[in-house]
Amino acid sequence: MQFSKSNFSEWFTDVLSEAGIMDIRYPVKGMPVYMPWGFAILRKIFSYLEGQLEDAGHEQALFPLLLTDNLLAKESHMLEGFSPEVFWVDAEDDGRKLAIRPTSETIMYTMYSLWVQSYKDLPLRIHQTVTCYRQETKATRPLIRGREFYWNEAHTVHATREDAEKQIAAGVDIYSKVYNMLGISFLPFVRPEFDKFPGAEYSIAFDTLLPDGKSLQIATVHYLGTNFSKPYAILYKNEKNERVPAYQTCYGISMRALAAVVAVHGDDSGLVLPSKSAPIQIIIIPFTKSPEIGEIEFKLKSFGYRCRVDDSGRRAGDKFYHWEAKGVPMRIEVGERELKGNSVKIAMRNGEKQVVKISELDKIGSLFEKYDKSLGEAHADFIEKNTYSAGSLSEIKKGGFVKFGWCGDDECAGKVKEQGVEIRGEIYGKKPVKLKCIACGKDGKEVYAVHPY
Repeated sequence: MQFSKSNFSEWFTDVLSEAGIMDIRYPVKGMPVYMPWGFAILRKIFSYLEGQLEDAGHEQALFPLLLTDNLLAKESHMLEGFSPEVFWVDAEDDGRKLAIRPTSETIMYTMYSLWVQSYKDLPLRIHQTVTCYRQETKATRPLIRGREFYWNEAHTVHATREDAEKQIAAGVDIYSKVYNMLGISFLPFVRPEFDKFPGAEYSIAFDTLLPDGKSLQIATVHYLGTNFSKPYAILYKNEKNERVPAYQTCYGISMRALAAVVAVHGDDSGLVLPSKSAPIQIIIIPFTKSPEIGEIEFKLKSFGYRCRVDDSGRRAGDKFYHWEAKGVPMRIEVGERELKGNSVKIAMRNGEKQVVKISELDKIGSLFEKYDKSLGEAHADFIEKNTYSAGSLSEIKKGGFVKFGWCGDDECAGKVKEQGVEIRGEIYGKKPVKLKCIACGKDGKEVYAVHPY
């Protein structure tokens, strides 16, 4: 089956189904089923993320799904926006109503208050990969917006603001590595005050562009300061034996990472997977029953590649289409002619083809490196071509990243929104650029706006 990416919305839905990513026919709104191939890709992405977190000193834990209403209400203004979206359980715990977590701060920080007692307990860095649940009121869309979302969240505790802000930089670096691995370009924005997480002193969000020019938020990093440690009594005894509130950060990546991979790299034949995220990196299509096929498979697996032989009864063309739709990065074709020449034919998912000697299969790592680099460069080029400056409201177009001056006033932000885009903020780590406000002409700073999902 061929897919036309010219109609991106329809293409995205079709590819999720035909490539075995998700089945949206489950009869509960916003809760599609992850099919084996899709979940395997997701787990490859998250395993890489979890490895990066643990290399950076985080430990993995698992916290409960349920919380009582009094815990949820403890600092409701910190979780503003979540309350109307909470799913409630038709059961009680010692007379308290039970809710399903819409987010995990309340659950985790209740325990952090018990675990953190002394400066010797810090820093504390914990992450978990779980599902959260919200009664999403906007239109749901598989992998982009749902009532159930799969994500990894990290929550850290520190003795000083300086240490916590170093952790913010580390979190941004970890997420940058994940998206670099996936060949996804993005811009990290410091969100304006009106758009930050309510419990944060400031929020950083990663935004990327999809083929239709709309922006997708694919990660968030929040500096919480003492906004949660004070009400949740996450206090520690310092070296002067004083009990003082700790400083906190939190950050998360969801299933939208998979949405970005599907949307950004896919083509009219289906998925195009970065090599490290592919459940099967190499598919072998045999045109002979020679035992050498098994030997080639064994050799590739011994080099550490995820490899499979498609010895099904399907026609060769059907096999090609099937594995192309699933996005397998490398196809190896082996027939009697190739074996006589002690070689194989290699076709990369991006169209690159060549013949390689069987004795040199240990060198195909360079082909994967070149392939992954090409995916990343293509999206970086797309981002560059779709980033522009606007000197007036009339110059703002829907789609892409648009740069202009903003004075910081909410009313001016509203005028920008009337043009069909929303202000996302300044780029994290970049020196502010002074510009006149696009709406009122007063002094301001350069910000970016997008047409969001």
